[in-house]
Amino acid sequence: MQTNLYRGFELFVLFILLPISFLLDYHVVFKIMPTILGFIYILFILKREGLLKLKLPDKSYWKPFWKETVIKLAIIVIITGLYVFFVAPDKLFSVLIKRPELWVMILFIYTFLSVWPQEIIYRTFFYERYEGLIPNKWLFVFINAILFSLAHLFLGSFLVQLLTFIGGLLFAYTYQKTKSTTLVSVEHAIYGNWLFTVGMGEMLAFPGTE
Repeated sequence: MQTNLYRGFELFVLFILLPISFLLDYHVVFKIMPTILGFIYILFILKREGLLKLKLPDKSYWKPFWKETVIKLAIIVIITGLYVFFVAPDKLFSVLIKRPELWVMILFIYTFLSVWPQEIIYRTFFYERYEGLIPNKWLFVFINAILFSLAHLFLGSFLVQLLTFIGGLLFAYTYQKTKSTTLVSVEHAIYGNWLFTVGMGEMLAFPGTE
């Protein structure tokens, strides 16, 4: 049985040391390889614990999930829509209008190749391995959001750090209530795809319209 000391060290290496190491100036191969090995390690642990199976949540979770998600999305739509309108009006829905084929492609790639791995790592694995280390659930949600934001540090954008921290709070809260990778992935995909759609793609390291 692995000790709390081992899990604490594991958390430090995977979720603090590795993301910070991306800021160092060395060959990209030496950044990609540890990331791949870390992801394989995480998948191995989840497979061993039987947590990689596609499992739909209980029907009782869906109605309150959609109700909360629609409310949160409405708030996000208003705030981000106004932000793009005043800060970069030329970007407002620009990809959707000018390059709809790119818009569809990004939505697909982001949903299946970005959202799912992130939620597997930062919610499913993180909660499975470390929830027992921190009894206070709200502190745990906060730490999860901080580390989720830290994973995006290499992009060098304060806006990205802020949005991923807020997103981390929302996703951790949803996962804590439901313990469902499916639900939190759906929520993550909805918010992320909206940000790209409204015109914040280039601000958040997505391809632009040029």
